[in-house]
Amino acid sequence: MVKKHRAFLKWAGGKYGLCDVINKMLPKGERLIEPFVGAGSVFLNSNYEHYLLNDINQDLINLYNIIKANPKQFITDAAKYFTAEYNQEKVYYQLRAEFNASNDSYFRSLIFLYMNRHGYNGLCRYNKSGGYNVPFGRYVRPYFPENEMLFFSEKAKKATFICKGYRETFAHAQNGDVIYCDPPYVPLSKTASFTSYVGNGFGLDEQADLANIAEEITSEQNISVLISNHDTIWTRKIYEHADKQKTIQVARTISQKANKRTKVSELLVLYK
Repeated sequence: MVKKHRAFLKWAGGKYGLCDVINKMLPKGERLIEPFVGAGSVFLNSNYEHYLLNDINQDLINLYNIIKANPKQFITDAAKYFTAEYNQEKVYYQLRAEFNASNDSYFRSLIFLYMNRHGYNGLCRYNKSGGYNVPFGRYVRPYFPENEMLFFSEKAKKATFICKGYRETFAHAQNGDVIYCDPPYVPLSKTASFTSYVGNGFGLDEQADLANIAEEITSEQNISVLISNHDTIWTRKIYEHADKQKTIQVARTISQKANKRTKVSELLVLYK
């Protein structure tokens, strides 16, 4: 049995639990492209020779490039923020304010990791002016993901990380590439548009556009595209031209209390 690897970041909507199902649907190829890499669970648990990994979150991509280039130094510098003196509400908000005021990508990467593990429920959210605004999480002893970062840095030797829009990322695709898209999911209800974790929301127009570009690129080139999303009447409609559809039941991980987590249907669609 192959050991599964957890991402070093906590991530709402992370795909650790679905990696096995996703891998079975992903076609073989030399390179996997992810326009919405997030915490990178599919990257960490798949086996391609090369990866092109994109996210619109510049802090995330800076962090990944720093860990790829100099993991041991970064881990040493980050460890000090995982001591009792830093696990305090007042300190958290002070560091969050310093993060929002800073343009230093190395400092921002250290505090991004700190806030990811000390902030509420692993959320990553910014306000309209670009300020990180996730509240303090009140964990007894936040986990320092040293081993996970070391594994990530080793695997990252096969990866190129970029920060662009999804259409620009698709433009990099070449014959034989495989693309996996994990966009912010469509809301399950009108009040649940909780998915715009980065200031610029991913609305219904973008969801439909993503389906269109998947159709276009797979009809014109030898490229496959796998997309995951909530299973709703609307997503079934926009993905109706996919070659393969699969529905799975998954536990939602956004609630802090495990017994409050409900199962929802997710849809995986493959264009090839």
